[in-house]
Amino acid sequence: MARVAAFITLFCSLVLSKAHPHEPGQCIFYEECGRNPTLNGTLIEPMVPCLNYSPARHLSGEHYKQLVKVCPMLDRGESNTYACCSIPQLISLQTSLTLSKAVLNRCPSCVDNFAHLHCINTCSPDQSQYINVTKIMNITNDLGVTREGVVAYQSYISTRFAERSFQSCKNVRIPATGGFAISTMCGRYGAKLCTPQRWYDFQGDSSNGLAPMDLDFHLVSDEAAGSLPNGIVPYNGTALKCNEKTPTGGQECSCQDCAESCPVVPGPPEPPSPFKLLGVDGFLLISIILLFLLILAFMFYLAVSCYLKVTCTEKNSLAADALLSSIFRNWGKLMATYPLTVLLISAIVVAAFSTGLMHIELTTDPVELWSAPNSRARQEKDFHDTHFGPFFRTNQLILTAPSRKGHIYDSLLFGHQNFSGIVSKDLILELLELQTRIRDIEFFSKDLNRTASLKDVCFAPLNPTNPQITDCAVNSLPQYFQNSIDNINAKVNMTELGVTKEVDWRDHLIYCLNSPLSFKDITDLGLSCMADYGAPVFPFLAVGGYNNEDFTYAEALIMTFSLNNFPRTDPRFKVALQWETEFLKIVQEYQKDPKMNFTFAYMAERSLEDEINRTTAEDIPIFMISYAVIFVYIAVALGEYSSCKRLLVDSKFLVGLGGILVVGCSVLASMGFYSWVGIPSSLVILQVVPFLVLAVGADNIFIFVLEYQRDVRRPGEEREEQIGRVLGNVAPSMLLCSLSESVCFFLGALSTMPAVKSFALYAALAVLMDFVLQMTSFVALLSLDARRQDRNRCELLCCVTVSKERPNKPNEGILLPFMRKFYAPVLLHHVTRYFEVGVPVYFVTKKGFDFTTVVGMNAVCSSVGCDQFSLTQKIQYATDYPELSYIGISSNSWVDDYIDWLNPGSKCCRLYAFGPNQGKFCPATFLKCPFKCMKTPSDGVLRPNVEQFNKFLPDFLGNRPDLQCPKGDCLFQQGLGAYDTAVVRDESGEIIASRFMAYHTPLTNSQEFTAALLRARELADDITQGMRKIPGTAEDFEVFPYTVTNVFYEQYLTIVQEGLFNISLCLLPTFVVCCLLLGLDLISGLLNLITIVMIVVDTVGVMTLWGIDYNAVALINLVTAVGISVEFVSHMTRSFAMSTKPTHVERAKEATANMGSAVFAGVAMTNLPGILVLAFAKAQLIQMFFFRLNLVITLLGMAHGLVFLPVLLSYFGPGLNKAVILQQQKAKAKELQMTDHMRHVYDNISFEGSETKPEQNGTSPPSQTPANHQGEKEDNTERVDSF
Repeated sequence: MARVAAFITLFCSLVLSKAHPHEPGQCIFYEECGRNPTLNGTLIEPMVPCLNYSPARHLSGEHYKQLVKVCPMLDRGESNTYACCSIPQLISLQTSLTLSKAVLNRCPSCVDNFAHLHCINTCSPDQSQYINVTKIMNITNDLGVTREGVVAYQSYISTRFAERSFQSCKNVRIPATGGFAISTMCGRYGAKLCTPQRWYDFQGDSSNGLAPMDLDFHLVSDEAAGSLPNGIVPYNGTALKCNEKTPTGGQECSCQDCAESCPVVPGPPEPPSPFKLLGVDGFLLISIILLFLLILAFMFYLAVSCYLKVTCTEKNSLAADALLSSIFRNWGKLMATYPLTVLLISAIVVAAFSTGLMHIELTTDPVELWSAPNSRARQEKDFHDTHFGPFFRTNQLILTAPSRKGHIYDSLLFGHQNFSGIVSKDLILELLELQTRIRDIEFFSKDLNRTASLKDVCFAPLNPTNPQITDCAVNSLPQYFQNSIDNINAKVNMTELGVTKEVDWRDHLIYCLNSPLSFKDITDLGLSCMADYGAPVFPFLAVGGYNNEDFTYAEALIMTFSLNNFPRTDPRFKVALQWETEFLKIVQEYQKDPKMNFTFAYMAERSLEDEINRTTAEDIPIFMISYAVIFVYIAVALGEYSSCKRLLVDSKFLVGLGGILVVGCSVLASMGFYSWVGIPSSLVILQVVPFLVLAVGADNIFIFVLEYQRDVRRPGEEREEQIGRVLGNVAPSMLLCSLSESVCFFLGALSTMPAVKSFALYAALAVLMDFVLQMTSFVALLSLDARRQDRNRCELLCCVTVSKERPNKPNEGILLPFMRKFYAPVLLHHVTRYFEVGVPVYFVTKKGFDFTTVVGMNAVCSSVGCDQFSLTQKIQYATDYPELSYIGISSNSWVDDYIDWLNPGSKCCRLYAFGPNQGKFCPATFLKCPFKCMKTPSDGVLRPNVEQFNKFLPDFLGNRPDLQCPKGDCLFQQGLGAYDTAVVRDESGEIIASRFMAYHTPLTNSQEFTAALLRARELADDITQGMRKIPGTAEDFEVFPYTVTNVFYEQYLTIVQEGLFNISLCLLPTFVVCCLLLGLDLISGLLNLITIVMIVVDTVGVMTLWGIDYNAVALINLVTAVGISVEFVSHMTRSFAMSTKPTHVERAKEATANMGSAVFAGVAMTNLPGILVLAFAKAQLIQMFFFRLNLVITLLGMAHGLVFLPVLLSYFGPGLNKAVILQQQKAKAKELQMTDHMRHVYDNISFEGSETKPEQNGTSPPSQTPANHQGEKEDNTERVDSF
């Protein structure tokens, strides 16, 4: 059959060719016969010409004027112009060309070339030389006259003319999409695969809805011209280049539409190359040199170190320590004397602070957490949201079917095409069913007091005021079929090139994925590619996971519901949240359906906050277990176990519980106070601050309790006095750490990041309150526990006593002997101590620029006559270097589309000629409006004056696009957003804000998002500087880039500086407080600082190795690391400074054994069990930043505090404090003198008593031990608080 059809076509062609020879000056058809009976459902009336072999007609009068208007390239003067077309033919041709000009008129030479060929085919006086009729039919017109009409013909064109015409048009852009106009005029091939032959094939294909008949274009090279039918001469007229002016005065095309018109623009600078010295990594080489210098300095120090006399610094150190010890000794005695009173007052104070929790405000909005209100990104977001509304809410599903096998489809029109397993009819229908379920969601809204649905909250770009369900922007693959099951199931037999095959949904889908802007496909199905809400669905919104635009072989289907994003104070915001809740319910139910054929991921706009809240709630038990483990450890580790009989007496369960309660009360007091003040809290604070305060508090608890257990009550000393003395020994060290940390966090509140700032404030007060409560409540608790222990009463069972007495000797526990006998000697041995699918980006203009002037429009637009360095043109230049600029798709331009909309060559802007609306705007759908809004300019550069600009702009912004006027106010990109929301005017009509939407390249990580933000700002700053040079522009006028993610990633632009600033502020008080509390001991302060800095630096290094991103949460943890490092370091440094051992090594051993054991037990062993439990948390945030990072901080703190610092002190620690030794010597001498005096008095009393007083029964012998006296005193002088 195919061969027969081909033969018949060839035979008819030969017959017609012989009947009508191809000669110059001859027409082959003339006048309109009527409608083409073979075509139905076309976009314009398919009028075909009558077969009429006759000489070309001389044109004059109105006929000549019409030809000059439509086909000026055929004008030879009124006296010498001949043509083969009538006035009705010219009108039909003008109508057909108008539709194409609407998308091509940005480039006058392209429009001229496009019209040139069709004018030659229709009107050329030598028509018969270029045209070969292949099919005629009898056609009866409306008057009942039947004539032979031409319904198909061949057109012969030289490849030279065709190629130059194509080159002039291939880069013309559609401002609304940033794409190429040629993509809408090349059928299934799109812009990328379009060629001159494919371009003309689409124009001649009657199935496109525009061509009135089948036109078969033959592009003939010079070599093949000799093989053509007799008399046929391929048309070889002059086609203009895009950078040439048209004969009618049209200007050269702009750079954006014509690469030849572009000036030489230097590319953006390449990223800086890696720093190198002598051909190797420069930083590595510098580090090696510094290490070598440090080794030399160390060796030099060992050679020149010497013994110095008592210095002023040592005296100051002694005085400061003595003063603090005296104060805390007296304070401890007072607290221990009246424990119940102290506990009651502490409880009242904590309760008073905690009542503020009734007003607590928990911040969960990520924008409020991580973006400062006065930051640039936040101000830009506020400006954008105020003028244009918040960025729409995205609710999306990404569906895959990895187990499904694909297939190869042999298409009649497109040949062999690969279809992946997921692009199958049954899955598309299943997706449509799911989409329909979601679209039909209904629920009762308390805020609206009625049943609400998608139309109440959806983004409806083409009907925003009163949307229906079908107006809602839903982007998915079924939208190519207008969500119609009938369209998906449609199939029809179609004949192409003599071959008849069935075409179905696959042919339609292939076409639409490559030509999403088409109103009608090229198959006999005749379906539109536009979504049911009236806008196109670009393929990257419907499918994903494809390569090289092989869309049908995509790995995923994408479905997106876009909702309006209302302010949080708007009741509709809650309605949107409620719709998203119902959306998630349906999706989750569908995911559990065993019949479901998809594997998919989903998200709603609210998912981020929901996930934070959900995982936090799920991980609360993990945190509780973590704290329980820490509590059990503290309770067990604080006990002193001398024998099994005294196990319940010597345990410290209640003391451990009291310590935990002190930590909890300090956190509650801090949160309550700031709630009173009005500073909001966050989930980060709830999770981090208790951990931090527990680490600090547990350390102090262990130091205090272990020091008390290791101490022996002196002769004649009361229990309260002993507690006061022990507190006087350790409280200066506790004050050193707590004050350093508290000041550190208070200074950290200077951060500009809201989350860091609020955390620092909460942590600072919590640490301070923890120290205060430890100095009051915990001392009182220890006093009560010591009283119980001295009476041999069991813990929890206070009425039960044991007979075994408490041994009156220091209890060193397990760690202290281990540290003293093994760890410290090994560590400080003379050998071992040397070990060591891109997001949209809006370019927003602020008030202060005059768009109504010609220079103002030229500074923004990118079409013919615009500045070569205009706003949109600079963005276009950036897309030439996407790997550096991160701009992938150029911006749309409402200014360009407005100018095109005003162009009299289109049917968009016309005026009523009569009636009540005379002189007012007439929509393109109303046919009887002959007057244009503007006249055709002589040079082709159309610009409205100020009055015209302001008059017609509202009509443009409110004009809905249609086939007659595709330049109406519709932002095709994503089918979302309209220009009426892209231009904001005040009451006087002045434009106070506008935006131009471009697209970033795909951004996958924080580094790329940050670089994209930085490059976009650089580009916007350059645009701002250029536009400020335009006369009349305000000095404060500004263009800025806005992306919805900017508020989250702006922190990365300054987070390094912010981190250095905050950490430096934290390090400063650790040095200052250490120096002051140790009596201006600069060496101790410096060594303290060096070790803490090393911990922080090493933590950052391990973060990189372990894949922990450096962001605001990490910064909070690094600030916390400084606080915890103080606990590991400062206690050891002070213990070393106050030691009186003769050598550095012995003093380091003593500090490591005595204080290191307490630090290990109080900080390391308190944190580690709780941290390890967090490994089972589900939230990635907790896994990454609380488990991993806190584990790193604790291990590095332990390594530096218990390994590096003792070695460092053994070499570079402060010298022996001679003032302390001198004081001890004086104290010992005074004690010996007092002892000798007491012995002398005692001897005299004993001698006199033996002579004058007989020994009485029942008295104590002289040899009675002080301990017995102490026991009597304990029995007879117990204090009980009275209230």
